[in-house]
Amino acid sequence: MDIIVVRSIFTVACLCVFVGIVAWAFKRGNKAQFEEAGRLPLAED
Repeated sequence: MDIIVVRSIFTVACLCVFVGIVAWAFKRGNKAQFEEAGRLPLAED
């Protein structure tokens, strides 16, 4: 395998991971968890 093929495969793999993370972050089921995590710094002990 040529180095160009390896770099291309790595680039495509990174793109797939990025798209997966973005899809997970914008999934509607996670909204409640993110809202709770966003309020944590403001919560008093």
